[in-house]
Amino acid sequence: MKEIPSYNALIEQSIIDHWDMDALTDYKGQTLQYHDVARKIEKVHILFENSGVVKGDKIALCGRNSSQWTVAFLATITYGAIAVPILHEFTADQIHNIVNHSDAKLLFAGDHVCGSIDPAQMPHLEGIVRNSDYSLLLSRTDKLTYAREHLNELYGKKFPKYFRKEHVHYYHEQSPDEMALINYTSGTTGFSKGVMIPYRALWSNYDFACQAMGDNLKTGSSVISILPMAHMYGMAFEFSYEFIRGCHVYYLNRVPSPAIIAQAFADIKPGIIIAVPLVIEKIIRKKVFPKIQTPRMRLLLQMPVIAQKVRERICEEVKKAFGGNFFEIIIGGAAFNQEVESFLQQIGFPYTVGYGATECAPIICYEDWRLFVPGSCGKAAKNMEVRIDSPDPENIPGEILTRGLNVMLGYYKNEEATRETIDSEGWYHTGDLGTMDEDGNVYINGRSKNMLLGANGQNIYPEEIEDKLNSMTLVVESIVVQREQKLVALVHPDLDEARQMGFTKEDLQGIMEQNRNGLNQMLPAYEKISEIEIYEEEFAKTPKKSIKRYLYS
Repeated sequence: MKEIPSYNALIEQSIIDHWDMDALTDYKGQTLQYHDVARKIEKVHILFENSGVVKGDKIALCGRNSSQWTVAFLATITYGAIAVPILHEFTADQIHNIVNHSDAKLLFAGDHVCGSIDPAQMPHLEGIVRNSDYSLLLSRTDKLTYAREHLNELYGKKFPKYFRKEHVHYYHEQSPDEMALINYTSGTTGFSKGVMIPYRALWSNYDFACQAMGDNLKTGSSVISILPMAHMYGMAFEFSYEFIRGCHVYYLNRVPSPAIIAQAFADIKPGIIIAVPLVIEKIIRKKVFPKIQTPRMRLLLQMPVIAQKVRERICEEVKKAFGGNFFEIIIGGAAFNQEVESFLQQIGFPYTVGYGATECAPIICYEDWRLFVPGSCGKAAKNMEVRIDSPDPENIPGEILTRGLNVMLGYYKNEEATRETIDSEGWYHTGDLGTMDEDGNVYINGRSKNMLLGANGQNIYPEEIEDKLNSMTLVVESIVVQREQKLVALVHPDLDEARQMGFTKEDLQGIMEQNRNGLNQMLPAYEKISEIEIYEEEFAKTPKKSIKRYLYS
């Protein structure tokens, strides 16, 4: 294995090098400079040390993106503890499950998370710390209570004069294969897979970003963090690389609606934009298409002499909609709308589409926008190999396999799933189907696993939803499918029982609507079911009695 620098040493050096520069800003809120981040990290370290947290302990973090969330995360890994980022969109039950499954010792929680969780459902947790001010929502040990109540005093004793650059020294004796964090692909018992991310994968994604972004993103550049920090895509490319590079990261610590995002782009003028397709598509449809889909503009685009100049003008207008200061937009996490992609291609817009997975922290494929082949997701990223498990990879789709420094250690407490996913030669089996052309460009054809992708790149496991739905009134079996970014449940009901009860078709539809409403109350927003369709015939099955999902997708 190649020599891999310490990831925490990079964080340490960045803080020292950029001491008086802006580091983290909550959009239209407070700004922390790099030295402020260092001081706050030190206070969290003192809290850890005096409450009994030791290297290797798990620290869970759940809340909306914010500078305080980031400080808690940085403090965790630079202390040598293992971070467990949890999507704030998960339900309380899902958060409880992840905290319990991960063996977390402490939980840092955002205010809205604090209001929904039940500490009694997390019996092994020693404490819950509020992200906003690091106050204690829960303490089950005298050590933790004392450490928090005397935190400023303990800090003053450690640094009696003032905190300086030379005091910054973090845990960075880790081996490349030491676990840095556990990222959960799901929140539900029976479906949870805690992806064990090693330090080498964090460093390797940073190393890739150095090559991909290079001098295009300079020290002091502004970037916007839109994706959840608990999502590896957002963690790696909207924060980690930029922080080490000495950039200024802005957090949209509220629901990132298209209007808020568009305003943030105009105010902040980010140097690079990392996004899922939905963000790009909504802004283009709302801000750009109405201006160019006029009879006059359509006429101008049909005139060969000036069409190219018109397209260049349109391209500049689209760039302005995203702040006008970026060198590239990297899109990933979900399928890109073909109409929007075709439009961007026609006007020569600087965009590219990447491909990754939580299990690779996350990057697998990428190509610079100037070399990117439309319709593809790029080539194997730096430090990674990619191959197609097919007798004819150019023409016959096969499973996409990858190996390299980015690949996870495995799934936490799930050796069977790890063996099924990473083979004896180290190839990670993505579960995605694709082809590869002679130049190494990868094209995704579909998913061989059942996982669905939400509009914002969330992983949706239909079995989780079906498991709940199948236990509801008059439901015999069900399939959850995706149609135009909406989830639809197909249900085969207990028709015999319905007839015995004298229910009409209208009655049955009403019962299913009640089921839908009850189901949605148990699900996060991105998993909610838009409608239920009734299938009178039993679903087609394989010899193993599994539903043939592909017949209904």
